[in-house]
Amino acid sequence: MIKLLDTIALPLFVPADRPERIAKAIAAGPDAVFVDLEDAVTPDNKDAARAGLAQAFAGLSTHVPIALRINAIGTPWHDADLATAAALPIGAVVLPKAESADDIATVARRTSLPVIALVESASGVANVRAIATAASRIAFGSIDYAADLAMAHTPRSLLSARSEIVLASRLAGLPAPLDGVTTAIGDEAAVLEDCAHAVELGFGGKLLIHPAQIAPARQGFLPRPADIDWANRVIDAASQGGAVRVDGSMVDAPVVARARQILSRANAPLPSNG
Repeated sequence: MIKLLDTIALPLFVPADRPERIAKAIAAGPDAVFVDLEDAVTPDNKDAARAGLAQAFAGLSTHVPIALRINAIGTPWHDADLATAAALPIGAVVLPKAESADDIATVARRTSLPVIALVESASGVANVRAIATAASRIAFGSIDYAADLAMAHTPRSLLSARSEIVLASRLAGLPAPLDGVTTAIGDEAAVLEDCAHAVELGFGGKLLIHPAQIAPARQGFLPRPADIDWANRVIDAASQGGAVRVDGSMVDAPVVARARQILSRANAPLPSNG
């Protein structure tokens, strides 16, 4: 299952108290479905949502990975969520407010499942390199992170946190992390722009909150035609041997490696690592 988690690029959240949406979400074509017991479910409905999941999963057959986002450590629902996760036929647990490697290890031990660490606080980002050594994947909760620091939710304000998360994932040998959500559901241009920014920084995918975001997100992770053309010319030039130039720039081993990465993304649009 860990290898399967590596391939996830566009997971779609589904509220746990709307179990009838799980099959619909799968049919929409995401790379995974994240059933959400945390933000999407009000406190007075969490017990009922948790209780309804066993029936929702009964008879559900799919090759799409399913993970359960539980409530954070320290909340009154966390222990019951762990028991539910351990009993369900799911592939992973998504742990919100992940702030230490011990958090990840505890959840993994109690559920016997891989853990996707959702880093979304100042402490989480400060400790993300340690977290990455225990998690199976890192995801960025950019909205909660911005709120924790009382900062704007903009590409410039979040640049340092995003860069640190990408670096931590690479240092730990994890797949490239998943970027945070785009709150604009019907704005395809916003999704495309956010995905292009995520690719630029080295993210391998993005959390989605609505089926309408799947198509533009897939497009946003594709290389631009101009980039594909450049990459093909670099590979052709490099195959000739010796010192060569493309567009006036010298082609050496790192340039060739970059060209191959672009072509790999073009052939498999949603890469799992950088």
